[in-house]
Amino acid sequence: MRTNSGGLDSGPSLDLQRFLKTWGTLLGFVFLVVLFSLLRPDAFAQIRNLRNLVEQVATLAIASAGVGMVMVTGDFDLSVGAVASLSGVILASLLVSGVGIAPAILLTVLAGAAIGAVNGLIIAYAGVSPFIGTLAAMTSYTGLALFITRGTTVFGLPAAFRWIGQGRVGPIPTPVVIMVGVVLATWILLDYTTFGQRLYAIGGNRQAAYLAGINTSRARFFAYVYSGVTASISGIVLTSRLFSAHPQAAAPFMLNAAAAVFLGMTAFRDGQPNAFGTVLGVLIMGVLSNGLNIVGVDTYIQSVLTGAILILAVLLSGLSQRSA
Repeated sequence: MRTNSGGLDSGPSLDLQRFLKTWGTLLGFVFLVVLFSLLRPDAFAQIRNLRNLVEQVATLAIASAGVGMVMVTGDFDLSVGAVASLSGVILASLLVSGVGIAPAILLTVLAGAAIGAVNGLIIAYAGVSPFIGTLAAMTSYTGLALFITRGTTVFGLPAAFRWIGQGRVGPIPTPVVIMVGVVLATWILLDYTTFGQRLYAIGGNRQAAYLAGINTSRARFFAYVYSGVTASISGIVLTSRLFSAHPQAAAPFMLNAAAAVFLGMTAFRDGQPNAFGTVLGVLIMGVLSNGLNIVGVDTYIQSVLTGAILILAVLLSGLSQRSA
């Protein structure tokens, strides 16, 4: 049995470290829920608030699923918020112009796939840095959304469109149903398909994956296409929830999605993005924001805490990867 330099059995400490690496993020989530429940049991722990919380984080979870798939390969996508906002603007413009709900949604998802393909071509094939490429793309997509709307909010959507973001499937809110569908699809793609295993291989060692015969450029390209599709779905749900479209409605997704994925990398898999870990990261972000609002913490301080959480998540993910 391995011993440390002092000759003591190191087994228990290693078991504790392994336990914290696997379940520490989940324990942190439980801690936050218990903390805010104790601080404001009259508000936070109420069924209505918890239901609203899950509905609110659904759009971020949908977008984060695609960002997580890109990050599996070691790449990054800073344009997710801009793509979601632009998708909402495209959808609202189509609906206002008289296009039916189903065709408008289909066209919007196809637009999201095309936008993701552009990102993939720039990064996977042209070799532009993911950070620079998606940052530039984010600026362009935001400008395009502002141009289409002339910087104003689009109103006048058909009443039937409300169901996507505000309706119910039985007792379950429609956004939650859509979120579950996207997360399950992401989980299956990553964990049970050859495509997903290739993405993980690329993220582990891109050069080794290439030498093993994996078309790394093509796999990375389709990861960005998937991110574009999930961002567009997120924008559709968000537009329905707000029942309007603003050219920067999903701007906070850029950092929040990254924070959620990094938080999820410390859960369930050692230092790797995964579908359920990302959902857990989104829930942590949602509980923290909701709880801080309820206890009356200033919005600006919440932004400081969000940045601090992102830094902590990156540090924990790095430590997990080094000790794996």
